[in-house]
Amino acid sequence: MPEASSRGSLLIVEDDQRMRTFLAGELHCEGYGVSEAEDGQSALLHLRSGATDLVLLDWTLPDFSGVEICRRLRSSGDITPVVMLTCHDDVKDRVEALDSGADDYILKPFSIEELLARIRAQLRRTAYWRGILDSDVLSYADLTVNTASREVTRAGQSVSLSVREYDLLLCLLKQAGRVVARDDILKEVWGENHFGDENLLGVYIRYLRRKLEPEGLATLIQTVRGVGFMLREGELRL
Repeated sequence: MPEASSRGSLLIVEDDQRMRTFLAGELHCEGYGVSEAEDGQSALLHLRSGATDLVLLDWTLPDFSGVEICRRLRSSGDITPVVMLTCHDDVKDRVEALDSGADDYILKPFSIEELLARIRAQLRRTAYWRGILDSDVLSYADLTVNTASREVTRAGQSVSLSVREYDLLLCLLKQAGRVVARDDILKEVWGENHFGDENLLGVYIRYLRRKLEPEGLATLIQTVRGVGFMLREGELRL
């Protein structure tokens, strides 16, 4: 079971014992409860056994990759925040990690101060979204989002979104009809301490448009050049 702590219970999944011991020591000093796993199977079993507030997940493990572990977690309905620890700095690799369900990533080698900031940001974000869930259903035009079940429908048809796509849509939906600045979207969806490639926002906007705006339906996501994006019903796609 994860060790109890008022600041949060964290799981470190890392096969390098020295790195694992270092991280555990630093997180203990910050007041977090810490549990450890040295491979993917142990991590998955641990997460099924009790509540964990956040997972620090190494990309490369002896049995499963971090990406595969994220996919298994999300497919089972587990929405525990995951921060990926990785040496992969290519945009395609980062997109793959985020699409698999990772909430953030940090490149090795990293400073402990940056890692702690990212952990704090994810825990704040999780608490924020739990508050949003109380509203249950949000809608705009023919778009409906059930925040309790995370179900999305457009014109009565179910729309399947990744974790990141869903968070991005919710960010725009909460301010439907108003422009949301790029920086504000990055802070809300990726965390206020996000220092990654800003091109990722454009990538995910394209993903959302592809899924939400098929032929025969009006456009929903509008670009406001030099500022950001907004959710507003536009012209029909022919």
